[in-house]
Amino acid sequence: KEIGLFALIQFPYTWKFLWSPLMDRYALPWLGRRRSWMAVSHLTLVAAIAWLGSLSPKESLATIAMVACVIAVLSATLDIALDAFRRELLADEELGLGNSVHVNAYKIAGLVPGSLSLWLADRLPWFEVFAITALFMLPGLVMTLLVKEPGRAPAPRTLSEAVVQPFREFMGRSGIKGALLVLGFIFLYKLGDSLCTALATPFYLEMGYTKSEIGLVAKNAGLWPSVIGGLIGGLWMVRLGINRSLWIFGVVQMAATLGFVWLAGAGTGPATPDRLLALALVIGAEAFGVGLGTAAFVAYIARSTHPAYTATQFALFTSLAAVPRTFINASAGWLVERLGWVDFFWLCFVLAVPGMLLLFKVAPWNESKETKPAPA
Repeated sequence: KEIGLFALIQFPYTWKFLWSPLMDRYALPWLGRRRSWMAVSHLTLVAAIAWLGSLSPKESLATIAMVACVIAVLSATLDIALDAFRRELLADEELGLGNSVHVNAYKIAGLVPGSLSLWLADRLPWFEVFAITALFMLPGLVMTLLVKEPGRAPAPRTLSEAVVQPFREFMGRSGIKGALLVLGFIFLYKLGDSLCTALATPFYLEMGYTKSEIGLVAKNAGLWPSVIGGLIGGLWMVRLGINRSLWIFGVVQMAATLGFVWLAGAGTGPATPDRLLALALVIGAEAFGVGLGTAAFVAYIARSTHPAYTATQFALFTSLAAVPRTFINASAGWLVERLGWVDFFWLCFVLAVPGMLLLFKVAPWNESKETKPAPA
């Protein structure tokens, strides 16, 4: 339950659309509208991550939670700027492959805190580990200084326009009913998949796998199929288009959840070679499906934004997509205690169905011209 509730630290990701209009309207005095916010976010994250390493959970758990929330706010701010930068940089026909590269780069970057930092923790004090991890923000800062500002659309003339116009444009584009369908789809498409993996590590432990086996098999079997799935998804989207990709990749994503049903049904036991192989296959299939589904999903969100209000609309859509990960995933431990693992994973499979059904309305299979915002 405590592990599940800690997901609430990601709370700022569900509310980042509240301060995104400021980033659409204003630019800091240097580097331009997108890059200035990217640079400031990188620098402050270096300090906040290092600060986290100076605290002890035994003595300062509340302070650790507060600093973690600060890091989440800064990270969400960096996401706003990066998403807007990427959307302005990519032409519409490049959204599928471009966003696929972004998603996979994000996953590979996770190897630094996920692997290197743990290796360092066996050799160095925690503060030094966190300080070294924080310094890995600096390559992002260097790249921010080297790239050019896209400048695809002018900034809103007033803060009021930056707050109101993105919502008015989105509602006016498809009507209130159409807008609600799009928002419902964004909320539901990744719901089952997100809940399925919320307590992955506790599930593996309860099935009888050791931490070393989980680290060796599950983490490796999960990362590379996910990366490969994302890259393949991006390439397929060039040919299939975003609409059809959402259908095909969504089905694969749903089917992969059933592997967890099978693994949970097999029960606990010692990690024999066959059981390790089963774990690798299940995790690999799920990660491959997630890689495909995420590539199409992020491309769909990018396509749904208007170039003039990229930061605010992108933040709104990704905030909505983060709601299941933040709030519903916090209930995962409670659900498992009452349903058991097998029924819990069946529930995850069923929760993926509504998002797929909404594809009939928001991304029809045979729609020849995929709907996108009018130019600014």
